This record gives sequence, C-alpha cells and structure tokens, in this order.
Amino acid sequence: MRKRGMWAKAGWVVFLAPSSLLAAGALEMGPALVGGPGLPEVSFSVLRLLGALLVVLAIFFGGVWLFRNWERLVRARGLPRKLQVLEMRSLGNRHALFVVGYEQRRLLIASSPSGVTLLDRLPAASEAPPEGAAASTAFAETLRKLWLSR
Repeated sequence: MRKRGMWAKAGWVVFLAPSSLLAAGALEMGPALVGGPGLPEVSFSVLRLLGALLVVLAIFFGGVWLFRNWERLVRARGLPRKLQVLEMRSLGNRHALFVVGYEQRRLLIASSPSGVTLLDRLPAASEAPPEGAAASTAFAETLRKLWLSR
C-alpha cells in the first residue's frame, strides 16, 4: 500500500468537502427535489463555499510566510544589524578565521571542529588599522604568541 503525502490528503479533502456538503443539503431538502418550484440555486452556494475556502487558505499560507520571513521584513525596514562577520578566511578542511564586528568592537575568532576560540581583540573600527607590513607582522606575532601559549 502506497503512503500518500499530506498534500495528496489535502487534495482529497478539498475535492470531497463540497460534494459532501451538497449531498447533506440534498438529504435535508427531501421531497422538494422531486420537481418542486422552490429549488434553491446550488451553483451559487458551491461558488461561495469554494471562495471562502480560498480566502481561508490564503490567510493561512500568508500567515505561515509572514512567520517564516519576519526577521527579513524587520531588517528591511532599516534596523541596523549590530553583529556582522566582516571577513572570513578558510584555513583548510573545517578550519577558518573570522573577523567579527559588534557595534564598534572587532574580534579575531578561529573556528575548528573542536570549537570556536577568541584569538585577539582588534582595534576599534574607528581607529586606523596598521598599514602594509606592520599589519602582517602584528598578525603573525599575535598568532605566534597564541600558538606558543598552548
């Protein structure tokens, strides 16, 4: 026996619901179906039923979409993000260096399979970073100090 997915079951519900309501209405009317002049217009009722079903489904799926995308909508209104990954360098298989900024602070962080480690606090974003060879020397020296301290 093949299992049906949720959408297949929902399709059967959408297909069978109007027909079952029509059958219930026909049973309720009883003998009036046998050629009585007071027969109500069924097609308008079916259209109203399908329209109401579409409105309810649209509200439901709109709510689901809004719930899943709420953060993106709030951020789009201009609220600045305080935590940012400014730069990332891969050092090989599952090892990486990150420069992370939070407001005016900047941190050098290493990521590896064993965890995340804070390597150094970098100068604030407003301060001018060291230029050229001095920057690479400072980084190399900091990395060497951290390596030897283990």
